[in-house]
Parts: sequence; C-alpha cells; structure tokens
Amino acid sequence: MEFHSRLLVLVCVYLCLSLCINIADGARGGGGRGGKGRAGGKRGYGSRMPVMIKNPNAASVNYYEHKDGARIVKSSHFELEYMLGRKITFFCMAQGLPRPHITWFKDGIELYAHKFFQVHEWPVGNDTMKSKMEIDPTTQMDAGYYECQADNQYSIDTRGFRTDYVIYTY
Repeated sequence: MEFHSRLLVLVCVYLCLSLCINIADGARGGGGRGGKGRAGGKRGYGSRMPVMIKNPNAASVNYYEHKDGARIVKSSHFELEYMLGRKITFFCMAQGLPRPHITWFKDGIELYAHKFFQVHEWPVGNDTMKSKMEIDPTTQMDAGYYECQADNQYSIDTRGFRTDYVIYTY
C-alpha cells in the first residue's frame, strides 16, 4: 500500500509540473489575448505576461480591447545591464484617444523627478505620447524592475524592464 501512495504522489507532482511548464510556454508568446498582441502582431515582443480570461464578458472585452484605449506601441528592451556611474535610459511610446499619460514605476512604486532621475515627454499628434526616463549617474540602488504605464479613460497598458549593474574587473 505504501508503494501505491508514493506512486500517486509522484504522478500528482509530475502532472502539476507539466501544467506549470505548459502555462509558462504559453506565456512566452507575449502580447496575451489570443492571436495578435498589442505590439503590432509580433509574437514574443514586450514583457507582459498574458492574462488568462476563460469567458470574458462584454465589459472586460470593451475595456481591454477598446479601439481608443491606451496601448504601448514601442518600448525599450526587457533586460538591461549597466555600469555603475553611467547613464541608463528607458523609452516608451503610447497611443490612444485621448492621448495617454505615461507614468514610470520602480519595483511597483511610482517614480518622481529628483536630481539624478529625469523624465522627458513629447506629445506627437493628437494620439501619441513619447516618454524617456533617464538615471544619471547610476548606483547599485538603481537595479530593479522598472515599468512604464500608459493610461487614458479607456484602458491601461504596461511594459516592464529589468536592470542590474555589472562590475568589470581588469
């Protein structure tokens, strides 16, 4: 009987791990929401993990897929290594009507301008906002997970960027 109990536990662990791997493989496609993602249909572009909604209702579809909703159309690469004391820069460009507002976060906390941190924004036309976030000079404390969040009255879209510093020894 003890053998069967152990076998049952092993089978359960195997099934759980298989399910986790399949979910992770599905999440690598980026963009979420079925076929084309928000990044112009390019699979694997961006850093968002898809949100799995089994039976979306009309209200959620209208919110997430609103034709005038804020969406990030260009952004920096997902991962960045920087040398201490050098500048790091992240870029985000969002579209929507009305023009989206872009907010920057580090490790889930909104960032505010200070001596070594600057945000530059450029409105383009009626529906686009470009935003560049710079930290100069960088320190060890600047390593972490950064996000740009674009929002307007219809929806919110985010992109994330992971940073870490490198030390070169000669």
